[in-house]
Amino acid sequence: MAANFCMICGQPKELCICGEIAKETEKIKIRVNYRRFGKTVTTVSGLDDLKRLQELEKILKRKLACGGTLKEKVIELQGDHKEKAKEILLKEGYKDELIDID
Repeated sequence: MAANFCMICGQPKELCICGEIAKETEKIKIRVNYRRFGKTVTTVSGLDDLKRLQELEKILKRKLACGGTLKEKVIELQGDHKEKAKEILLKEGYKDELIDID
């Protein structure tokens, strides 16, 4: 019976809004780093929940058609995808004013 309730708020899982509240409060940073041999890597940081990070990594890699990984709560994507990554995050429910692109 405990499996049907959220461990954070105690509400039934179908009524739980913990994930939505977290999306509205997290400050996300999108950066492009340049590595050896002219390779570019887009990093997405600022998210705390590991499970949500793993889901978001899969979504970004699939929609951007690129490789990537998750290292120390930072999503690394191969290539320069900062604008497209922001669009995907907006569609996933994150707020525009909380997404910082540099």
